[in-house]
Amino acid sequence: MEYIEATKEHAEQIYRLVQDTIQAIYPKFYPMEVVKFFCNHHSREQIVGDITNGYVGILLSDNKMVGTGSYKDNHITRVFVAPAFQKQGYGGHIMQCLEDKIALTYSSAYLDASLPSCQFYEGRNYKTVKHEKIEVGNGVFLVYRIMEKQFQHR
Repeated sequence: MEYIEATKEHAEQIYRLVQDTIQAIYPKFYPMEVVKFFCNHHSREQIVGDITNGYVGILLSDNKMVGTGSYKDNHITRVFVAPAFQKQGYGGHIMQCLEDKIALTYSSAYLDASLPSCQFYEGRNYKTVKHEKIEVGNGVFLVYRIMEKQFQHR
């Protein structure tokens, strides 16, 4: 398993991994308006911009991309593991890599947690600090948590 910084050559594969994961997992938790919101939020342009700024990593297992993680400052902005590789420790590995980088400069990390990921983040000692709500169209709202983890500095 290897977590490396993404390059522009990875952009399309990251985009596909993120989009495929959203479309496979999120409809189990959200109405289609919310699924479309997430797909638009994690657009090709957003991913390319994040790669250009050095915010994106990819997790490789046997030279195959199984997941991706992104951050800016101490905000974890994108963590996705391909559905076929979920619940095998890859998400935890991505999170540890992101947290280790963030902890070099900050005393905490925060993220916007979707419903499918809340328990995962709670298991990593993230605490809900507030709830947010966005109208995504057709009278449908996305309700999500802002979660934070304090780092124990050695």
